[in-house]
Amino acid sequence: MAESTWLSKESYARLSAELEHLKTVGRTEIAERIEAARSEGDLRENGGYHAAREEQSKMEGRIRELAYLLDHAQVGENPTATDVVAPGLVITALVNDKEKHFLLGSREAAADVDIDVYPESAPLGAAIMGLKVGDTTSYVAPNGKEFQVEIKQIETL
Repeated sequence: MAESTWLSKESYARLSAELEHLKTVGRTEIAERIEAARSEGDLRENGGYHAAREEQSKMEGRIRELAYLLDHAQVGENPTATDVVAPGLVITALVNDKEKHFLLGSREAAADVDIDVYPESAPLGAAIMGLKVGDTTSYVAPNGKEFQVEIKQIETL
């Protein structure tokens, strides 16, 4: 089963526009740069050619990443129910006795908000999904450190 990520309509539109640009203008521009570098001769020692091919590879990776994200995104308005932790909500939590205030959603949404964004698939996000205000839990970070979490507030963006 594919993992889905919540995106606001604004984030979805922005990422769709980026994908369309990369698939059209971006691919055309990089193909022209590769062709221009190829015409310079010996490809074994052609730094411009190798740089353009590396950029093409990175761009194709971004295209695949965006296509997957957009194909599997849950798009909508910010949720209005704030009784349980869910994607698209702003969470205030004590994490090892330090208060954190963040949006639970795709990191791609970070460009559209002015607070930290944690994906629901990240260890913190996965640990708190479905919790209510006052609930506590713990999770183990990728570095092996255990974190204690208490949900203090759930609100809309």
